[in-house]
Amino acid sequence: MTPPTLPILEFILKNYKNFNARATRDALVAYIRHIESGGKMFWALAGAMSSAQLGITLAPAIRAGLIHGFSVTGANLEESLFRLVAHASYKDFPDYRYFTKEDDTKILADRMRRVTDTSIPEDEAFRAVEKDLVPMWRNAGAAGQRRFWHEYFYDLIQRIDPALHEGDPDACWLLAAARHNLPIVVPGYEDSTFGNIFASHVKLGECSASIVKSGIEYMAAFYDQYRELSAGAGVGFFQIGGGIAGDFPICVVPSIKYDLEQPVKPWAYFCQISDSTTSYGSYSGATPNEKITWDKLTKETPMFVIESDATIVAPLLLSALLEYKQHPEAANALLSKLS
Repeated sequence: MTPPTLPILEFILKNYKNFNARATRDALVAYIRHIESGGKMFWALAGAMSSAQLGITLAPAIRAGLIHGFSVTGANLEESLFRLVAHASYKDFPDYRYFTKEDDTKILADRMRRVTDTSIPEDEAFRAVEKDLVPMWRNAGAAGQRRFWHEYFYDLIQRIDPALHEGDPDACWLLAAARHNLPIVVPGYEDSTFGNIFASHVKLGECSASIVKSGIEYMAAFYDQYRELSAGAGVGFFQIGGGIAGDFPICVVPSIKYDLEQPVKPWAYFCQISDSTTSYGSYSGATPNEKITWDKLTKETPMFVIESDATIVAPLLLSALLEYKQHPEAANALLSKLS
């Protein structure tokens, strides 16, 4: 039998020797070793990863058991849904760097919302989803129900008739997460298109703000989710970008230790991909060493910082991880030759 080929894993191991390439390789190898030991991995998604179609590799990784929980911005949550129901109506703008104000004004007039080199169609995405989501909010209010923000989206995305999918459902990370009922926290969900839409309905008296559980309740629930995730070999933390998507969940460890005054395992792995250099006080967060002082990581935690574009690096890492998952023996044969 011809041995399986693992072209992406082999390419990374062979070529990524120094600088950010080496950090990428070492983060990948440590990820594999952590999963092999029975550990789990929690991902934090900032930026516009859903609009950038990270779901192409993220969704298969969820199905393969390589990702076990998420912290995401409200934008990434809803934009994964948008890609599923309105993909054919998106427009790309590869020449966006040369746009004038007039060019962007025309995009607005065309009822599109630009996100770097692509755009979300207002009518096919925002307004189409609004027709289904707002009645869910109203029904929750009438029934006296309270749910976490992502639970409404988990419910909705699984209700949608597959005939209405414009995007590839196998490339929708939110659909994969919903089907696996992965734990998700969505800190600061108010800062999103549907966060704004929800606020408007609250202001008009059409919905009650109480139907959505608060960020404090997210953290309270995450205490228990973290304990479950960190059982055995522990849970790692894989972060894309900076901001609240990463800062909120990583605090669960010191909060359990100091605020609840209960024993807790530290994060078992840490990797951050960002094209904004991490520094003390930077938007992309502190360096891993500073996190030691906050008792989020320890000096023994495998730590990696990859200063690069996540839309380039993350699909490579995920593709290599999927190759490992499909052919673990062949992957370990390659890893054994690593120098």
